[in-house]
This record gives sequence, C-alpha cells and structure tokens, in this order.
Amino acid sequence: MKKLHDQTNCIHGPNHFEDPHGALTAPLYQSSTFKFANAAQGAARFAGEEAGYIYTRLGNPTTRELEEKLAQLEEMEDAAATATGMGAVSASVLSFLQQGDHLIASSALYGCSFALFAHMLPKFGIEVSFVDMTDLDALQAALKPNSKVLFAETPINPNMTVLDLSMLGQFAQKNGLISVIDNTFMTPLLQKPKHFGIDIVIHSATKYLNGHGDVVAGVVCGSKAHIETVKLTVLKDIGATISPHDAWLINRGLKTLHIRMQRHCESAQKVAEYLESHSKVERVYYPGLESHPGHRFIGNQMKSAGGVIAFEIKGTLADGEQFINATQLCTLAVSLGDPETLIQHPASMTHSPYTQEERLAAGISDGLIRISVGLEAVEDIISDLESAFLCI
Repeated sequence: MKKLHDQTNCIHGPNHFEDPHGALTAPLYQSSTFKFANAAQGAARFAGEEAGYIYTRLGNPTTRELEEKLAQLEEMEDAAATATGMGAVSASVLSFLQQGDHLIASSALYGCSFALFAHMLPKFGIEVSFVDMTDLDALQAALKPNSKVLFAETPINPNMTVLDLSMLGQFAQKNGLISVIDNTFMTPLLQKPKHFGIDIVIHSATKYLNGHGDVVAGVVCGSKAHIETVKLTVLKDIGATISPHDAWLINRGLKTLHIRMQRHCESAQKVAEYLESHSKVERVYYPGLESHPGHRFIGNQMKSAGGVIAFEIKGTLADGEQFINATQLCTLAVSLGDPETLIQHPASMTHSPYTQEERLAAGISDGLIRISVGLEAVEDIISDLESAFLCI
C-alpha cells in the first residue's frame, strides 16, 4: 500500500487492529498484569528473550496501539506514552541527564516545565541555563562542556513565540546535544520537528491529541534507542505510566484530530484578526497574523498557526480580570485543545511558578490573556468577547 496521509493514519495507525470477533473498535485491555503459559515463558519475557506483555507499567496492548500511532504521525521510530504531559517532560530529560550534566532550556516555557528545570533538577546536581532561543549567539554562549540536552517549545506557551527548528536542530547536532521539542501546540499534523533534525518530540496528549478534556496524558517520540532508555529507566522505575483507559480514550480522540485541528485553526485565525482590530487590545500574539514575527514560518516549518492566541488589553490588570470574568461562552479554565473555548490569565495561573522578574524576562506580562479557541461557532466566540469588552 502506498504511504497514507496523516488524517488516515490518525484513524488506522500502522497496525490496523483486526479483532477475531469482528469489533470495529480496538478493545480496552484494562488489565494490570498478564498471564504466562508457563514459568519458562515468564522468565523469557522478563529477560527480554521473548516478546509479550508482563505488567501494564511495562507495556499494555492498548497503550502500545497509541504509541505506535503517535510514532508514525511524528515519523519517529518509536514512542512511550506517559501518565501526564509533565510525565513526558520529565521522562524526556531525566532519562538522559545525571549529576554534573547541564541542560539548556528556553527562557519561556510552560510553568511546570520551568519549575521542574529551575527548582527540581538543581537539587540533584543538574545545571540548567535558560536562554532566549531565538538568538543563536545566546545559545552558543550558554554552551558548556557538560551540556547534554536542549529543551524548548514552539510556539512557546503562552506568548506564542515561534522558534526556528532548523537552527535548533543544527545547533544540537553540531554540539552533541539531545534535542527535545514540546510539540503540543502544533500536533504532528501541523509540525514535524524530526524534519528539522530534532531528536525527541513530546506532547501533552491531554490537549489536542485527546481533544475532549477528559484525560491527562503525555507521549515521548524518538529513536528506538532513546525510547528504550525512557521506558527502561524513568517510566519503569519512577512510574509515570499511562492507564490503558486513558490510552483508549486518546486513540478514540485521534480519529477526529484532523478535522478538529482544521476547525481550531480556522476559528483562531478569525478571532485573532478580530482582536487585532479591536480598539481595546494593545497587542495580539498569534503566528497567523502577518504582524507576528513567527508568521514567516508558516508554510515551511508550520502548516498553520494553531488554535491558541495570547493578547494584551489596554488598561490595568484589573481591567483584564474584569474582561475574563465578563465572558460567558468562553470558559475560565486552564489547558487547551478542548471543544470548549478556554480563557485564562497565565501570570496568575499556568505560569505562576515563575517569579514576576522571571516572567517578564520570558516575555510574559501581567496583563497577558490566553485563549484556546474551541469548536463552537466562531461568530458566537467573537460575540462573547465583544460583550466582555463592553464591560471594561
């Protein structure tokens, strides 16, 4: 069969399930452990001499279906599913760092990723440098003899800065670093970091991949060797393993990923254009706008700009709070990628682990508001925002 399109692979995956009873949907293997035919088989599986399942923390057929599908979509050799998005973040770095090593991370990151790197890793003797990754000179200056891993998001949460993946991939390869990119905002349908020399791609599968706001999960995609290291060290021994039920739900969500992302992107573009033209908006951060510096990457690095918008309202922090509280259709909640449009205040919510000084250095102002544009009629979303603007 010829190579299939991503939207087809989202539904079928590399090993299209065939049930002996004719079930269209792959079953949920809600089992913690798996029986062996005899003691010799159990020993052979534990020794790695025979393929097969042992215990769900080590592997599960439902989880494996998800891993194979995500590896195919990211065009990587393999993948490891995790219990949360932060499970993917931690597994992607802890598997390859030890005491005395150095991590180079983007100065702007999701708040809990920042907290892990800034507060937890130094406790275990791992150095971390936060760098403006739009600046190659700054990256070069941060490099040390003990540098081992480079970690970044693009677009960056929440200010939507777009990083040049080709530059990061070349820099990492030239200097012997393992490069890790959080691709949550784009999904494999809009951006494939491997095409630009990136070693490991992670996702918070909680977001667009699942797409229904009822799961927390993550995934790490990479080479067979990298994923084997992730699975046999951090996932096995620390235990951030996804539940089979959550994996089953994400497999279900992936079937509509293509049409959902198309709608998210189309609606976000219209909302961003509306916000940019509004007299009460100071600035809009969305790569789909020609005014955004990251717009130049659309059509090559990124197929589209995604469904997340950040913007600043003219006025005080209190005006921003009043605006958020005045929305009725938009739901005041963190996360993104759900059918519902979600609105939140990063400085006091998702990025509260930053100090004010750290936030401002990362380009996250006190007045920044983030919207994850949902699947409602875009006219209704814009009408809700307009009504909220009338209250400030």
